[in-house]
Amino acid sequence: MSLGLPSHLAARTITQAFARSLHAIGLTLLVSAFLSAVVFQAGRPHLILWPAMIAIVPMVVLLLVNRTEPTFFSSASYLLVGAACTYWYILTFYAQAEPILAGDAFSIALPKIALVMVGGVGVGLLRALAWALCGYAVAEVASAAAILQSGEAWRFDIATASSLVVTVVILVLWFTTIRRFNRAQPLLHRAVQDEQLALARYRIEARAAALMHDTVLSHLAAIANAPDAPIDPQLSAQIHRDLEIVVGEEWLADHAISAEDISRNWRQAPIFAAIEEMRELGLDVSQTGDLSAVLRLDDERAEALAGAVKQCLVNVLDHSGTTRAEVVAYIADQDISVMIIDSGIGFSEADTRVDRLGLRNSVRQRVQLVGGAVHVWSTPGQGTSIMIRMPIAAPAQFAFGEAGP
Repeated sequence: MSLGLPSHLAARTITQAFARSLHAIGLTLLVSAFLSAVVFQAGRPHLILWPAMIAIVPMVVLLLVNRTEPTFFSSASYLLVGAACTYWYILTFYAQAEPILAGDAFSIALPKIALVMVGGVGVGLLRALAWALCGYAVAEVASAAAILQSGEAWRFDIATASSLVVTVVILVLWFTTIRRFNRAQPLLHRAVQDEQLALARYRIEARAAALMHDTVLSHLAAIANAPDAPIDPQLSAQIHRDLEIVVGEEWLADHAISAEDISRNWRQAPIFAAIEEMRELGLDVSQTGDLSAVLRLDDERAEALAGAVKQCLVNVLDHSGTTRAEVVAYIADQDISVMIIDSGIGFSEADTRVDRLGLRNSVRQRVQLVGGAVHVWSTPGQGTSIMIRMPIAAPAQFAFGEAGP
């Protein structure tokens, strides 16, 4: 997990943040292009440059829409309409009687670079590179068409090409870093588990030291201070009882924990059975995080959690368009959180039909009845993440029972 999120969700969130950064750069470039037209118009009142200013407005609107609702349609619309606007912007300048941009090629490149900053939709290096290359291609085609129509000679635009190269380099470095981070996730989860085991051992050692002080050392002091006579029968019986507790290790029953215990009991948890059932139906489910967290729930909450997770996985298999999902479990304060994540087609919960009762009844209502809560994050075309938070009914310290493999 990263910043409280599982790696799958973190990668999507970071990718979206990077796209929003590109959008911010694009908006800055478009505003600069608009101001450039204003400055040229103010310096040369006899020219007609207001069409160039108008051409920038649709690009700004569509880029804001793409920033707010990043879908394939909004991204493609920005590129297509932006290409037409760029053509009109450049033609307006080159069609003037005097070559006012002969020494200012960068002003012409501003809307073209803004098209490279489309950001696009989807997660993954290839998709991000494809959107950037499409933006560059439509920008150059629109620019060449406008320049050639005005009768001027087309020249290679170094500024736009340089912006594409810089964007590609940043994308490659960005996604390489994310991939390395994802490979490190299992090690991080193992480190968390090792830390929990170390804390459990520390508690055992502290309790052992306290028990030794309260029993053996106290009895030795009592024997040393006793008169030269047979030991009092009551003291002798107390010593025998305490020695049986220490030797029999009964005091360890509520604290002993090991990786084998976690793995064995996880396989007997209701949620494990639900995941295995979905695997048999063809869904590739990966499970990460603190698996022992779900073992802290009582039977009622464990069954409710298993049923809700199963329904979420059924929805992935039936409606997401993907056969892969991730289940992540972790504990925070007195709540158990389980996330079900997929990279499918996504959906809008507000647009879900009334007869689709899976998410409403089998997930939300089932969890809420035992005091839990469900949060859904889904965007069409970008997958779905569902977080189920369940309060721990049992005490904070969980006792592992004796169970077979």
